[in-house]
Amino acid sequence: WVQEEAPDVLCLQETKCGGPAVPPEVRDLPGLPHQFWASAEGRPGYSGVGLLARTEPLSVTYGIGDAEHDPEGRVITAEFPSLFVVSAYVPNAGRGLVRLQPRLRWDGSFLAHLQRLDAQKPVLLCGDLNVAHAEIDLCHPKANRASAGFTPEERAGFPRLLGAGFVDSFRHLYPEARGAFTFWTYLGGARARNVGWRLDYCVVSQRIVGDVCDSKIRSRAEGSDHCPVTIYLAL
Repeated sequence: WVQEEAPDVLCLQETKCGGPAVPPEVRDLPGLPHQFWASAEGRPGYSGVGLLARTEPLSVTYGIGDAEHDPEGRVITAEFPSLFVVSAYVPNAGRGLVRLQPRLRWDGSFLAHLQRLDAQKPVLLCGDLNVAHAEIDLCHPKANRASAGFTPEERAGFPRLLGAGFVDSFRHLYPEARGAFTFWTYLGGARARNVGWRLDYCVVSQRIVGDVCDSKIRSRAEGSDHCPVTIYLAL
């Protein structure tokens, strides 16, 4: 699927492995020679993100400058001539919301990171943001108001992101699209029945929203409980 899409930048989340453990078929993907990997310190098989690029970035940084969250290997930021690309795997609030407070602290620190970048040049944020922003973004909103990813506290972080000068590219282009989900549990044949959530986003700085040609959910691409999302920018 990646070879057919031939992206300029590929962002991966929840890789669950460090750079040395990346499989050869990923290492050898044609057209993506510049590869950067982050993983959780001392926790093999947990979290992790990757960013693969066709052209070499001007610079690459890891984390968001927060000692609480950076050891979990959740963010890679690559600077290109016209924008920053951020690959992010936002923490889950966890079963029983046991990690809700750390998640809320993350939201504040992560937004500050994005704002620091945006002060320099436009930003494209790609990743699993672990929140369904609105009721339209999941199949059963009423039954999930106390579920991780749809609590009022988590959802409140998304309007703050948008209010800080960022745009949800898919919802900007397709404001009324229903059944547009990116995650389905493996249980109960959820994907076949499209009982899902939209947790994965391409978010752009407001000032380049006019450069967004399209933003797509690739629900037919299998191989994970999430599906890929793509964005096309004319930069």
